[in-house]
Order: sequence, then C-alpha cells, then structure tokens
Amino acid sequence: MQAATKNIDVKTIKDMIAQQMDFAAWTSWIAPLSFEISDNVLVLAAQNQFSADYISSVYGATLQNVARAFDLDVKLVVRGTAPVSKIANDNNVQSYAPVMDAVAPVAFDAFIASDENAFVLSTAKKVATGAVSFSPLFIYGAAGTGKTLLADCIKSESQNAILMTGGQFVAEFTRALHNRTIFAFKDFCRNCDTFILDDVQALAGKRATMDEFLQLVMDLRASGKNVVLTAPCSPNNLTGFDRRAQSLLASGLVADITAPNANVKRTMLVRAGVATDVADAIANRIANDGHMISGVANKIKTYSELMGGRVTLEIAEHLLGDTLEKFKTPIAMVKNMCEKLGVSYDAICGAGRARQLVLARQMIMVVLKNSTRLSLSEIGQYVGNRDHATVMYAIKQIEKMQASDLMLSAQIAQLIAECK
Repeated sequence: MQAATKNIDVKTIKDMIAQQMDFAAWTSWIAPLSFEISDNVLVLAAQNQFSADYISSVYGATLQNVARAFDLDVKLVVRGTAPVSKIANDNNVQSYAPVMDAVAPVAFDAFIASDENAFVLSTAKKVATGAVSFSPLFIYGAAGTGKTLLADCIKSESQNAILMTGGQFVAEFTRALHNRTIFAFKDFCRNCDTFILDDVQALAGKRATMDEFLQLVMDLRASGKNVVLTAPCSPNNLTGFDRRAQSLLASGLVADITAPNANVKRTMLVRAGVATDVADAIANRIANDGHMISGVANKIKTYSELMGGRVTLEIAEHLLGDTLEKFKTPIAMVKNMCEKLGVSYDAICGAGRARQLVLARQMIMVVLKNSTRLSLSEIGQYVGNRDHATVMYAIKQIEKMQASDLMLSAQIAQLIAECK
C-alpha cells in the first residue's frame, strides 16, 4: 500500500479538487495550501489556524470526497515555522492590522424612522441580534437617507462586527498586496460574525478588489455569517458591476431606504436643539437630506452659542435663506430627484438611451409638470434641452405605466409631494 501511495500524483489530486469548486474559492483558499502524501494521508498545510478551521468547515467535505477517490484520508495542519523565502507570505511571521478610524457607538434610537423605513430598520435590528437567513442585506437609497447611520448602528449593536467603507476596503486590499499580507487580510475580514461594507459602489471598475470582495461575501455566507452592504441604488442599477456581481449582491434581501419626510426632519431638528416653532416652520422648506438637516441644525446651534439668545423664526430664515430657497428651484429639484432615482444629473441631460435612464428622465418630467408651473418646453430645458414633443411623449408614457404599476405611481407621488 505504501508503494501505491508513492505513485499517486499530487497534481492529479489538485486538478480534481479544482474541478469540484469555483475558481475563486480554489485560488483564494485551496491553491495556497501545501500538499503532501504521507502514509496514505493527504496532508494539507494552511497558513494559520483560522485558515485551517475555515477550510475544514466550508470545504472539508469536498476535500474528503476527492481523497477517498485515491484511497486517502485527509489531515489539515498549520504550517510550521520553518524558514520562508523572502517573496512568500506566511501569517506565522507577518500580521495585518487595518488602518481605520474608530467609530463611536451609535444606538438604533439615533435613526428616526418614518413609516416607509420601518421595514429596513427592523431588518437592521434583526441582523444586529445574530445570524439571519437573508444575508447579504443590501440597503440602498439616495445620499442623506441614513444608510451610513444604519451601518454604524448595526456595527455598534452587533457582536464581533467589522465595518469598512468601500474606499477603505480598496485601500486595505491594495496595502495588503503591497505588503505581502494578503492572507492575513483575508483572515481579518472573515474572522467576524457580521461584515459591513458602506458604499459598495466604490469597488466599481477595480477588478481584483471586486473579485476578492465577492469571494468574501460567498465565504461569509457559506459559514453562516452576516453581510450588510449599502449603496445609492439597487444592485441591478450599480454601474461598473457585471451581472454575476449584481446577482450575488441581490441574492439576500434588498431593502430601500427613503428620504426623511417632514415629520422626521422636524424631529431631527428638535433633537438637535432647534426650537419647536422654528423646526415646525422650516421642516418643509429643507431638502429631504439628512446631511443637510444636520448642517441646518449645526448652523442654528452655532449661531445661538456665538451670538447668545434664542434663534427665532425670523433669524432662522435670514440664516438659512440660501438653503431654503435653493432646494425649490427647478434645477435643484431635478438634481435632488436624480439622487433619489440613482442616476447622475449629467446622464439625465445627456443622450443616453438605457432603459433605466430613460424611465428616470421621463419620471422627472412628470414630476416637474405636476409640481411646478413650468411649460412643457421649459421642463424640457431642465432635462437636457428636450423639445416640447419629447416631453409630451414622456408624460403620456408614464401616465400609461402608472395605470398598471402601483409602485411607480407611489414613487412619483412621493417625488411630487417633496417638490411642492
């Protein structure tokens, strides 16, 4: 039997294992292992104990099945501390530490939810309590709707969670490659119960980083971990992501988060110290953007501290004149709607004919018609100098769709209410 063992080709075993799993899993986890056959046992040496435990739990059955085909047993061990060549990476001699700022704890009470956002808030709380069946949770919405705040809340309320922005993930992955600590980086990202990536769109166009992240999502999900992602638009509308990536990101639970309504804005202002009567008067005149609302509250608070005394409505209107008026101009309305619909203002005004882009452009025309006194020709000027006939056609198309699409109708009604 010993003689038969010597005749087994390790390369053949590797090829058979590679055929049993996807390419990314093979290159990320199995290919880096050291293969050796000793006394009818296939000995696989991992970089460290975490890698050995993870491979055993996720890919152990596959490895055993292949080994049985050669009448072998399988043993996973941790690679020893023998000398390593300078170009090799070994986590026994190298370590990884992220370069990230600490995030102050944030409770879910900090997120003021409207009725429309009750569902996404509930899902976020569910993730924070432990393992869920809908990983990854993909939260999307325009800037200022509270995506980052929810991500911070989940991080604060979870046990053993990692929170990164998309930009940080790109930077840390690049740094790990440069420092030859990529396996330690992989271990760090997987050694958690919940992994949160805020602004996943930052990965667009970065092929190697994208592949690494998608494998991370699959590995975490396979081991029963939670993944939370945020973006300004739904997975299917992410630019720079291929269909495989979009499909994976949408495979768990996709939840949209809507902009703050008047009541939420009023509550945010009052919580920040703005007088109730002032908050009541200006809430409807501020953009539905949490960042802008915070800016307004900070300006009022700072004025009160520096000048002394209570900020009255008259003083607030003087301080915020530009802010309150700017949002109600037609071009500001169009730009605000572009954010909510997940398209760029330049694309709306351009010649693009992609289905989602055309739909967004037509929706904007309908909203302007119903929330302003602009003529059809004037409306066309704000969406790329479209002529009267184009605007009229767009409005008719949307009106036909509204008759059978209740969600579209509700979305347009909300946009109209926010612009009036």
